[in-house]
Amino acid sequence: MRIGSLALVLVVGIVAAGCRRASTPPAPSAPSTATTATPQLAHADGGGNVPAPETKYFKGSIGSSLDLQMKLVRTGDQLSGSYFYQRIGTRINLRGKIEPDGNFVLDEFDQAGKQTGIFKGLWGVDSQNGTASLAGLWSKPDEKSVEKKTPFSLHEEPIALSGDVEIVGKQIKESNKKLMYEVAAQYPQFAGGANPNFEKFNQLVRGSVTKKVAEFKKQMQPDEDAEPRPEGSMGSDLSVGYSVALAQDDLVSIQFDVGSYYQGAAHPNSYTEVVNYDLKNGKQLKLADLFKPGSKFLEVISAYCIADLRKQQAADKGKALSDSEIENGAGPSAKNYQSWKITRKGLGVNFDAYQVGPYAAGPQFVVVPWANLKDLINLEGPIAQFAK
Repeated sequence: MRIGSLALVLVVGIVAAGCRRASTPPAPSAPSTATTATPQLAHADGGGNVPAPETKYFKGSIGSSLDLQMKLVRTGDQLSGSYFYQRIGTRINLRGKIEPDGNFVLDEFDQAGKQTGIFKGLWGVDSQNGTASLAGLWSKPDEKSVEKKTPFSLHEEPIALSGDVEIVGKQIKESNKKLMYEVAAQYPQFAGGANPNFEKFNQLVRGSVTKKVAEFKKQMQPDEDAEPRPEGSMGSDLSVGYSVALAQDDLVSIQFDVGSYYQGAAHPNSYTEVVNYDLKNGKQLKLADLFKPGSKFLEVISAYCIADLRKQQAADKGKALSDSEIENGAGPSAKNYQSWKITRKGLGVNFDAYQVGPYAAGPQFVVVPWANLKDLINLEGPIAQFAK
């Protein structure tokens, strides 16, 4: 695997800078900069404080492999956990240590206990949203040449699951040279835990993605009257990716980004879909399920989104959004609010391409803070926690 020299130099520079340790941890300088986090303390039975374990989930890449998922438990200066590649699925165990300034070393071991690699990097925390990130270089245990080390970069996912429950990524990857198409679809699945609703969620998500793949492949079947496709012409493709907006024992919110291109089309097509699932009651949520019956939640959400989209347009004239398109595509109609997700900060609303502007403007996104919706939230519903 060859890594661009510029990317390698940048990552090496970041890690080297982090390795120049000061006597005290670095303080944040600006809201957008990354800082290091201090673990919370728990009281020991015999008196005194001991660090409380923190479990975090990360997603990212090593070199050109973009399907890495990692789980880390941080207890004081000790790190442990595992990671795997979605396309392979085999877990690789991790054990290491983190310094007060955020520099860490993680040794990896295969299932037989043999060391197979080393992660060396910096654990940063975004001062705006508190999420963690890992960046640095991976190498084989005895590798000393910087040129043969591979950059890695991982970001924390908003997952807070108890016990042995995890969210793991699954993948469908196919290609057909004769029919000239490729499929790359990823979807999440719960693993572990005794809640039967985890499997209900799994079936719902797996069924939705496999159906998309089947429909795409059906459309790829050649038409008897169609002319043969020119040799070397661009083929068709389907891609499905996902991101976790929120995952708790009782609630999960997933966004799917679907992209496709059909041979001969003027441009690709892309859109978002969401699965917001009540794991306590085993059902997929509608937007109305979040709010008090009879409340005018759509009007409040719409008013905030229209105002925010106008602010975005004023700040970036390149968005090319017009008032009429915004008012039409973000007005208080249920059809305009089909793609929404639950985040810790607020209700995330996706406006796909064409909805509030031309195709060239691309998709738009607005987060409606829970503080603006707290009087409307159903206190007996799935997001009661955000009304506090």
